Amino acid sequence: MATMATTTHIAGLGSPLSLARRSSKPSLTSGFIRTQVASRNPLNQKIAYGGRFTCFERDWLRTDLNVIGFGLIGWLAPSSIPAINGNSLTGLFFQSIGAELAHWPTGPALNSQFWLWMITWHIGLFLCLTFGQIGFKGRADGYF
Repeated sequence: MATMATTTHIAGLGSPLSLARRSSKPSLTSGFIRTQVASRNPLNQKIAYGGRFTCFERDWLRTDLNVIGFGLIGWLAPSSIPAINGNSLTGLFFQSIGAELAHWPTGPALNSQFWLWMITWHIGLFLCLTFGQIGFKGRADGYF
């Protein structure tokens, strides 16, 4: 069987398509479609999940219970040191929780010390968890 190739122009595509018939299987080629080549630069976008471009890994958070456990212990230890008039930050936070629960269901007032201790304690915890995640995953991935 002879190979026939015809070129047709489809309106709106802007470039001609060539239709080559070989053994009754048509194949289309176009200037719009390029073959996919694996990238050697890890910073380039990867083709994954059905041909869609993704910039991040699917599991970008990469949660690890080691980071959560060590981060919580790493924050509870220094926040339990009695450095604020003989009291620790954790102790003051838990005392303020008890004081606020004493007049349940009324919530804490805006000028209550509970808000100061809660915000300070949680900012420290989240900073410890964030730096723990950066350090643990950075070490695992070989950044440092």
